Amino acid sequence: MWSWAKAIRLLVLTSYKPHVTHLYNQVTIKPGQRLYMVNQMYPYTVKFTEETFTARSAAEGSKASKRAHPMSCEGNGEKIKSPANTTSTSDGSPPAKKRPPPGPDKPESAGHWSQGLKVSMQDPKMQVYKDDRVVVIKDMYPKARYHWLVLPWDSISSLKALRPEHVDLLKHMQRVGDQMVQQCRDAHKLHFRMGYHAIPSMSHVHLHVISQDFDSPCLKNKKHWNSFTTDYFVESQDVVAMLERDGKVTVKEGASELLKLPLRCHVCRKEQPTIPKLKEHLRTHLSA
Repeated sequence: MWSWAKAIRLLVLTSYKPHVTHLYNQVTIKPGQRLYMVNQMYPYTVKFTEETFTARSAAEGSKASKRAHPMSCEGNGEKIKSPANTTSTSDGSPPAKKRPPPGPDKPESAGHWSQGLKVSMQDPKMQVYKDDRVVVIKDMYPKARYHWLVLPWDSISSLKALRPEHVDLLKHMQRVGDQMVQQCRDAHKLHFRMGYHAIPSMSHVHLHVISQDFDSPCLKNKKHWNSFTTDYFVESQDVVAMLERDGKVTVKEGASELLKLPLRCHVCRKEQPTIPKLKEHLRTHLSA
Protein backbone atom coordinates (compact mmCIF):
# COMPACT_ATOMS: atom_id res chain seq x y z
CA MET A 1 0.00 0.00 0.00
CA TRP A 2 1.46 3.35 -1.05
CA SER A 3 0.67 6.70 0.49
CA TRP A 4 2.06 10.21 0.39
CA ALA A 5 3.13 11.08 3.91
CA LYS A 6 3.16 14.61 5.34
CA ALA A 7 5.12 15.80 8.35
CA ILE A 8 4.37 12.68 10.37
CA ARG A 9 5.35 13.30 13.96
CA LEU A 10 4.87 9.80 15.35
CA LEU A 11 3.94 6.53 13.72
CA VAL A 12 3.34 3.49 15.92
CA LEU A 13 3.95 0.28 13.97
CA THR A 14 2.20 -2.92 14.93
CA SER A 15 1.90 -5.61 12.27
CA TYR A 16 3.59 -3.63 9.51
CA LYS A 17 7.15 -3.69 8.24
CA PRO A 18 7.77 -0.41 6.45
CA HIS A 19 10.50 0.18 3.91
CA VAL A 20 11.03 3.91 4.10
CA THR A 21 12.63 5.36 1.00
CA HIS A 22 13.86 8.96 0.88
CA LEU A 23 16.80 10.22 -1.10
CA TYR A 24 17.81 6.60 -1.81
CA ASN A 25 17.95 5.62 1.89
CA GLN A 26 16.08 2.61 3.18
CA VAL A 27 15.23 1.81 6.79
CA THR A 28 13.59 -1.36 8.06
CA ILE A 29 11.59 -1.14 11.30
CA LYS A 30 10.53 -4.18 13.30
CA PRO A 31 6.93 -4.62 14.51
CA GLY A 32 6.21 -2.69 17.67
CA GLN A 33 8.91 -0.08 17.20
CA ARG A 34 8.26 3.64 16.92
CA LEU A 35 9.51 5.66 13.98
CA TYR A 36 9.95 9.41 14.43
CA MET A 37 10.00 11.33 11.14
CA VAL A 38 11.06 14.92 10.66
CA ASN A 39 9.92 15.92 7.19
CA GLN A 40 11.87 18.97 6.03
CA MET A 41 11.48 18.53 2.28
CA TYR A 42 8.51 17.64 0.13
CA PRO A 43 7.35 15.00 -0.49
CA TYR A 44 8.60 11.56 0.52
CA THR A 45 7.06 8.15 -0.01
CA VAL A 46 6.42 5.43 2.54
CA LYS A 47 5.78 1.89 1.34
CA PHE A 48 4.12 -0.44 3.83
CA THR A 49 4.45 -4.18 3.33
CA GLU A 50 2.21 -6.26 5.57
CA GLU A 51 3.75 -9.40 7.05
CA THR A 52 2.49 -12.22 9.25
CA PHE A 53 4.00 -11.96 12.72
CA THR A 54 5.37 -15.38 13.70
CA ALA A 55 7.27 -16.74 16.68
CA ARG A 56 10.39 -16.86 14.54
CA SER A 57 10.12 -13.21 13.55
CA ALA A 58 9.54 -12.30 17.19
CA ALA A 59 12.73 -14.11 18.16
CA GLU A 60 14.63 -12.33 15.41
CA GLY A 61 13.15 -9.04 16.49
CA SER A 62 14.35 -9.50 20.06
CA LYS A 63 17.93 -9.62 18.79
CA ALA A 64 17.61 -6.36 16.93
CA SER A 65 18.01 -2.95 18.49
CA LYS A 66 14.82 -1.64 20.01
CA ARG A 67 15.78 1.92 19.31
CA ALA A 68 13.69 3.77 16.72
CA HIS A 69 15.41 4.87 13.52
CA PRO A 70 15.10 8.65 13.17
CA MET A 71 14.82 10.06 9.70
CA SER A 72 15.43 13.64 8.71
CA CYS A 73 16.79 15.73 5.88
CA GLU A 74 17.94 19.29 5.34
CA GLY A 75 15.31 21.94 4.89
CA ASN A 76 13.20 24.51 6.66
CA GLY A 77 11.61 22.18 9.15
CA GLU A 78 8.04 23.45 9.02
CA LYS A 79 5.08 21.15 8.71
CA ILE A 80 4.24 20.50 5.08
CA LYS A 81 0.79 19.77 3.70
CA SER A 82 0.19 17.01 1.20
CA PRO A 83 -2.84 16.44 -1.01
CA ALA A 84 -5.80 15.62 1.19
CA ASN A 85 -6.83 12.63 -0.92
CA THR A 86 -3.50 10.80 -0.53
CA THR A 87 -2.34 11.58 2.99
CA SER A 88 -2.21 9.13 5.88
CA THR A 89 -4.10 10.44 8.89
CA SER A 90 -2.40 11.10 12.22
CA ASP A 91 -4.75 8.77 14.09
CA GLY A 92 -3.61 5.77 12.05
CA SER A 93 -6.72 5.43 9.89
CA PRO A 94 -6.07 4.34 6.30
CA PRO A 95 -5.67 7.05 3.67
CA ALA A 96 -8.35 7.82 1.14
CA LYS A 97 -8.17 6.05 -2.20
CA LYS A 98 -5.42 7.57 -4.29
CA ARG A 99 -6.69 9.67 -7.19
CA PRO A 100 -4.72 11.61 -9.79
CA PRO A 101 -4.68 15.38 -9.21
CA PRO A 102 -7.13 17.39 -11.29
CA GLY A 103 -5.78 18.90 -14.43
CA PRO A 104 -5.43 18.24 -18.16
CA ASP A 105 -2.33 16.09 -17.82
CA LYS A 106 -0.42 14.06 -15.27
CA PRO A 107 2.96 15.60 -14.42
CA GLU A 108 6.11 13.57 -14.84
CA SER A 109 7.93 12.49 -11.68
CA ALA A 110 5.00 13.71 -9.60
CA GLY A 111 6.58 12.30 -6.44
CA HIS A 112 9.64 14.54 -6.58
CA TRP A 113 9.72 17.46 -4.13
CA SER A 114 10.23 19.95 -6.98
CA GLN A 115 6.70 19.11 -8.18
CA GLY A 116 5.18 20.28 -4.89
CA LEU A 117 3.65 23.44 -6.36
CA LYS A 118 1.49 21.37 -8.68
CA VAL A 119 0.01 19.72 -5.61
CA SER A 120 -0.30 22.85 -3.48
CA MET A 121 -2.12 24.80 -6.18
CA GLN A 122 -4.89 22.18 -6.09
CA ASP A 123 -5.27 22.39 -2.30
CA PRO A 124 -8.22 24.61 -1.27
CA LYS A 125 -6.54 25.30 2.07
CA MET A 126 -3.59 26.87 0.29
CA GLN A 127 -5.61 28.90 -2.22
CA VAL A 128 -6.35 32.54 -1.46
CA TYR A 129 -7.65 33.48 -4.92
CA LYS A 130 -8.42 31.74 -8.19
CA ASP A 131 -10.02 32.39 -11.53
CA ASP A 132 -10.15 30.54 -14.83
CA ARG A 133 -6.52 31.39 -15.67
CA VAL A 134 -4.54 31.52 -12.42
CA VAL A 135 -4.52 30.55 -8.77
CA VAL A 136 -2.83 32.34 -5.86
CA ILE A 137 -1.47 30.32 -2.96
CA LYS A 138 0.38 31.17 0.22
CA ASP A 139 4.07 30.34 0.02
CA MET A 140 4.59 27.34 2.28
CA TYR A 141 7.85 28.82 3.56
CA PRO A 142 7.24 32.59 3.35
CA LYS A 143 10.38 34.71 3.30
CA ALA A 144 8.51 37.81 4.49
CA ARG A 145 5.33 38.78 6.34
CA TYR A 146 3.42 38.54 3.07
CA HIS A 147 4.51 36.11 0.40
CA TRP A 148 2.15 34.77 -2.24
CA LEU A 149 2.68 32.78 -5.42
CA VAL A 150 0.62 33.37 -8.55
CA LEU A 151 0.51 30.27 -10.75
CA PRO A 152 -1.17 29.67 -14.12
CA TRP A 153 -3.43 26.66 -14.49
CA ASP A 154 -1.65 25.97 -17.79
CA SER A 155 1.33 23.68 -17.38
CA ILE A 156 4.43 25.84 -18.02
CA SER A 157 7.59 24.37 -16.55
CA SER A 158 9.90 27.40 -16.39
CA LEU A 159 10.71 30.85 -17.76
CA LYS A 160 12.55 29.23 -20.65
CA ALA A 161 9.31 27.54 -21.72
CA LEU A 162 7.49 30.86 -22.16
CA ARG A 163 6.49 31.89 -25.68
CA PRO A 164 4.93 35.06 -27.20
CA GLU A 165 1.45 33.60 -26.77
CA HIS A 166 2.00 33.68 -22.99
CA VAL A 167 2.35 37.47 -22.81
CA ASP A 168 -1.32 38.06 -22.00
CA LEU A 169 -1.19 35.37 -19.32
CA LEU A 170 1.84 36.97 -17.64
CA LYS A 171 0.16 40.37 -17.70
CA HIS A 172 -2.90 38.82 -16.07
CA MET A 173 -0.68 37.23 -13.40
CA GLN A 174 0.81 40.66 -12.70
CA ARG A 175 -2.65 42.24 -12.41
CA VAL A 176 -3.68 39.55 -9.94
CA GLY A 177 -0.48 40.20 -7.99
CA ASP A 178 -1.35 43.90 -7.86
CA GLN A 179 -4.79 43.01 -6.50
CA MET A 180 -3.21 40.91 -3.74
CA VAL A 181 -1.09 43.88 -2.68
CA GLN A 182 -4.02 46.29 -2.79
CA GLN A 183 -6.14 44.12 -0.51
CA CYS A 184 -3.30 43.61 1.99
CA ARG A 185 -4.05 45.38 5.28
CA ASP A 186 -0.41 46.51 5.62
CA ALA A 187 0.01 47.71 2.04
CA HIS A 188 0.18 51.32 3.23
CA LYS A 189 3.33 50.72 5.28
CA LEU A 190 5.14 47.94 3.40
CA HIS A 191 6.80 47.89 0.01
CA PHE A 192 6.14 44.94 -2.30
CA ARG A 193 7.93 43.45 -5.30
CA MET A 194 6.70 41.01 -7.92
CA GLY A 195 9.01 38.82 -9.91
CA TYR A 196 10.43 35.44 -10.85
CA HIS A 197 13.51 33.55 -9.78
CA ALA A 198 15.97 33.21 -12.66
CA ILE A 199 16.48 29.52 -11.88
CA PRO A 200 13.62 28.38 -9.63
CA SER A 201 13.94 25.25 -7.53
CA MET A 202 10.29 24.35 -8.02
CA SER A 203 8.80 23.24 -11.32
CA HIS A 204 5.89 25.26 -12.78
CA VAL A 205 6.15 28.97 -13.53
CA HIS A 206 5.19 31.07 -10.51
CA LEU A 207 5.19 34.78 -9.80
CA HIS A 208 6.38 35.82 -6.34
CA VAL A 209 4.47 38.64 -4.66
CA ILE A 210 6.52 39.45 -1.58
CA SER A 211 6.71 42.24 0.97
CA GLN A 212 10.14 43.75 1.47
CA ASP A 213 10.29 43.49 5.26
CA PHE A 214 11.78 39.96 5.02
CA ASP A 215 10.59 39.47 8.58
CA SER A 216 10.23 35.69 8.62
CA PRO A 217 11.82 32.74 10.44
CA CYS A 218 11.83 30.89 7.12
CA LEU A 219 14.51 33.20 5.75
CA LYS A 220 17.52 31.30 7.03
CA ASN A 221 20.52 31.55 4.75
CA LYS A 222 22.41 33.50 2.11
CA LYS A 223 20.71 31.66 -0.74
CA HIS A 224 17.27 32.66 0.54
CA TRP A 225 18.32 36.29 0.90
CA ASN A 226 20.13 36.69 -2.41
CA SER A 227 17.37 34.98 -4.36
CA PHE A 228 15.12 37.96 -3.58
CA THR A 229 17.55 40.88 -3.31
CA THR A 230 19.88 40.47 -6.29
CA ASP A 231 19.36 40.26 -10.05
CA TYR A 232 18.49 36.61 -9.47
CA PHE A 233 15.01 38.02 -8.82
CA VAL A 234 13.70 39.20 -12.19
CA GLU A 235 10.96 41.82 -12.04
CA SER A 236 7.63 40.82 -13.54
CA GLN A 237 7.50 43.74 -15.97
CA ASP A 238 11.02 42.90 -17.19
CA VAL A 239 9.99 39.35 -18.00
CA VAL A 240 6.94 40.61 -19.92
CA ALA A 241 9.05 43.17 -21.81
CA MET A 242 11.65 40.55 -22.73
CA LEU A 243 8.99 38.17 -23.99
CA GLU A 244 7.35 40.91 -26.08
CA ARG A 245 10.69 42.05 -27.49
CA ASP A 246 12.54 38.76 -28.06
CA GLY A 247 9.77 36.18 -28.10
CA LYS A 248 11.48 34.30 -25.27
CA VAL A 249 12.94 34.79 -21.81
CA THR A 250 16.71 34.49 -21.49
CA VAL A 251 18.32 33.82 -18.14
CA LYS A 252 21.69 35.51 -17.72
CA GLU A 253 24.67 33.19 -17.75
CA GLY A 254 26.09 32.63 -14.29
CA ALA A 255 22.85 33.62 -12.56
CA SER A 256 23.38 30.92 -9.93
CA GLU A 257 26.56 32.69 -8.78
CA LEU A 258 24.42 35.59 -7.57
CA LEU A 259 23.25 33.39 -4.71
CA LYS A 260 26.81 33.37 -3.34
CA LEU A 261 27.18 37.14 -3.08
CA PRO A 262 27.84 38.75 0.33
CA LEU A 263 24.84 39.60 2.48
CA ARG A 264 23.86 43.21 1.83
CA CYS A 265 20.91 45.16 3.14
CA HIS A 266 18.49 45.76 0.26
CA VAL A 267 17.69 49.24 1.64
CA CYS A 268 21.06 50.81 2.44
CA ARG A 269 23.35 48.19 0.83
CA LYS A 270 25.41 47.83 4.00
CA GLU A 271 27.14 44.45 4.16
CA GLN A 272 26.29 42.17 7.08
CA PRO A 273 28.34 39.18 8.30
CA THR A 274 25.53 36.74 9.15
CA ILE A 275 21.79 36.27 8.70
CA PRO A 276 21.06 37.04 12.41
CA LYS A 277 23.04 40.28 12.11
CA LEU A 278 21.25 41.10 8.87
CA LYS A 279 17.84 40.58 10.47
CA GLU A 280 18.84 42.73 13.41
CA HIS A 281 19.89 45.44 10.96
CA LEU A 282 16.65 45.15 8.98
CA ARG A 283 14.63 45.88 12.11
CA THR A 284 16.20 49.32 12.26
CA HIS A 285 14.68 50.10 8.86
CA LEU A 286 11.27 48.69 9.85
CA SER A 287 11.12 50.83 12.96
CA ALA A 288 12.29 53.98 11.17
